Amino acid sequence: MLGFGVTALMLVGSAAVHYYLWIRLVRDTTGPGTTVRRLGTWGVVLSALLAPGTRILTPLFDPSDGGGGRFLAWPGYVLIGVLLYLLPTLVILELPRALALRTWRRAERQTDATPVPVSVSVPVPVSASASASASASASVESAQVAPAPAEAGAAAGAADRLVGRRLFLGRAVGTLAGATALGTVGYGMSSALGDPLIKRVPVTLAKMNPRLAGLRIAVVSDIHLGPLLGRAHTERIVRMVNGLQADLVTIVGDLADGTASQLGPAARPLKGLESRYGNFFVTGNHEYLYDGVEDWLDEMRNVGVRPLVNERVEIRHNGAYLDLAGVEDLAGEDHGRGPDLGKALGGRDLSRPVVLLAHQPVFAEEAARHGVDLQLSGHTHGGQMFPLTAITELANPVNSGLGKVDETQVYVTNGAGFFGPPVRVGAPADITLLELRSPQA
Repeated sequence: MLGFGVTALMLVGSAAVHYYLWIRLVRDTTGPGTTVRRLGTWGVVLSALLAPGTRILTPLFDPSDGGGGRFLAWPGYVLIGVLLYLLPTLVILELPRALALRTWRRAERQTDATPVPVSVSVPVPVSASASASASASASVESAQVAPAPAEAGAAAGAADRLVGRRLFLGRAVGTLAGATALGTVGYGMSSALGDPLIKRVPVTLAKMNPRLAGLRIAVVSDIHLGPLLGRAHTERIVRMVNGLQADLVTIVGDLADGTASQLGPAARPLKGLESRYGNFFVTGNHEYLYDGVEDWLDEMRNVGVRPLVNERVEIRHNGAYLDLAGVEDLAGEDHGRGPDLGKALGGRDLSRPVVLLAHQPVFAEEAARHGVDLQLSGHTHGGQMFPLTAITELANPVNSGLGKVDETQVYVTNGAGFFGPPVRVGAPADITLLELRSPQA
């Protein structure tokens, strides 16, 4: 559950963001006192409450397939996804909007500066026999000038034109921003909720015995079972992984967003995973967000997936050996646990290559100091939603795919699920099949 300070900050931030959205999407697009403006205002108020409320309240509900969490999570997280694209789009459109208004104001000022023709009555000579009253009337008419009504009408017309143009501009900006946000989220949802991509990646390890060449490791991460992804999601992943005919299956953290008692049934299809040498699991940071990380470790054992808790196993393939090690996630340090690479690698044969399962890519710096040949990670989601990809690029030594930290190769999968909005843009979900190769092969 979120703390009071974080909750208050989320509510204040939501209020500020939605006030800006009200200005651009309601005030600038509707007339004062209209029914449309009143409805738009209430819509913005509802959004301002639902967006932070989803993040604050969803963890309080049962996230399982039959639980109540999904009834809040679905509309709330979709809304958050829309807001994440609507807000920056409107900000980007501020410049062309300002330029358009400036151009129109300049044009109106030039129009106002144009001289308005003045109508003057020209005195007409009259005969000497004309009456004195007629002569006086003609003299008064000759002095009459009528520019005032024309100037007032021109000013009122200019103001009306500017108001009309502002309304048109507001509606154009709102329509363009709304269409961009909805279109992007629609595309992103189809990507996030569809089948993960299958990536096949060859990796050459310097210490690989040629007899180990061709060993295939399936890498799955960030499944994120919860209110939006349930048992059917797990069944799909198992079906796709089994189709790869891997020698090893590795699940590198963030299996679920809830406790094992809530989401254990959604994870049970993992019992159907097929591999030649076994299925393995390490914890991610989300396993520590809820009480009972040991319950999840027991759940994995019950479905035939072996947790590697700061330990390693020996993999024998074609008469040659590879060490497969795994460490707890860094988030475990706040719970008296955490990674212990010395324990996991202590006493091993240094002539063998070692593959390390560690949820977060940032752990690669520690892995490099211990001579790890290859680290398999997840955690980043590849950024999940552009342009957030730029943030994860800066925060991690490898954001997605194969990279290197010193002499340690690091492979980071985008993950098979998602967290928060059911949206992926520029970072599709994936399941990876690594094929190890020897430089002598």
